[in-house]
Amino acid sequence: MASNKNQHFVPRCYLKAFAIEPSRAAINLFNIDHLRFIEGAPLKHQCSGNYFYGQDISLEKALQATEGAYAQALAAILEPRYQLSDEHRSLLRRFWLLQHMRTEAASIRAIQMVATMGLAAGVPPEEFRMNIRDAVQNSMHAFVERMDSVDDLKICLLRNRTTVPFVTSDDPAVLTNRWYLETPRTKRRAFGMYSSGTLLLLPLSPEVLCLGYDGDVYSLSHERGWVSVDREVDVRALNQHQFFNCRANIYVKDRRHGCLVHEDFAAVAQLRPKERHRVNYAIFDSRQGDSEIFRVVDRSEAPDHRQALIHTEAIHANPSAWPRQLQWRSKGLVFTNGTGLGYVRRSWLGRSGGPAFRKERAR
Repeated sequence: MASNKNQHFVPRCYLKAFAIEPSRAAINLFNIDHLRFIEGAPLKHQCSGNYFYGQDISLEKALQATEGAYAQALAAILEPRYQLSDEHRSLLRRFWLLQHMRTEAASIRAIQMVATMGLAAGVPPEEFRMNIRDAVQNSMHAFVERMDSVDDLKICLLRNRTTVPFVTSDDPAVLTNRWYLETPRTKRRAFGMYSSGTLLLLPLSPEVLCLGYDGDVYSLSHERGWVSVDREVDVRALNQHQFFNCRANIYVKDRRHGCLVHEDFAAVAQLRPKERHRVNYAIFDSRQGDSEIFRVVDRSEAPDHRQALIHTEAIHANPSAWPRQLQWRSKGLVFTNGTGLGYVRRSWLGRSGGPAFRKERAR
């Protein structure tokens, strides 16, 4: 179903900017499973279920405080002549991280990943499974522990000056990485929260989108924190990420945009990943000094070996286009120590052991 109680974990304070009218607690949505546009769906059916009541009061209060601060910040951001402040930059980073980790889509992916790993390890499903409540609570505790994960990223606001709106979804806080997706040396490598070239996307309203980016890799020309988007093709490039990331529903404020969303989704639907994670298997191959060497194999071979490694990685869509506002930084830098950690941002160099890091030109 397109709207079901507790189906999503998007807070009301976020979705209100996409609601039909302030006086109406309703929202228009496009359901990608049924390719159906639904007018005036009850807003409460698209908002957060309470998975924390009576479980962790301190965590619940922390989440409420973050959401309350976001609601106040959004009201200020949407006012004419607003200038982006450092306080709001920090808040937008934290709110993005909260949304990235708390949605139902993210929680279901965690459940599926745990189930897949249990199956690969030969553990009976009843002994190695996670329910939705556990997944949400685990992700929220992880949020508290990783609050500083994206503090080093630069933040700007994109102002939409076209007739095509920014859309949002039931999983709106997007993590992507143009550098990883387009660079030959990172081909077939997964990226994460700490990777060089990280990009964060979060639509705040049909006219405003928050963009976080690695300043060592990208460059955006802005004025007091604002970047103008004057071409519809750039808005559509940004909207693609909502089509790729959503679990079921895309939200729009104006019902007149229903056909537009349907057409734009259809144009890139083939790029949407069929699966959101991949499990890699490696079996013990040999020993070289103090090191053990593992060889990547097909899943069918893994259960036959006493020593095996299971590694999961997220699958990210590669969009058909990127907005022209996102430019490569001249003499941009990335950092690596040559291990499976890949390329990480400057702020993470002191947080990992292993060989020393070296810097490389991004392009």
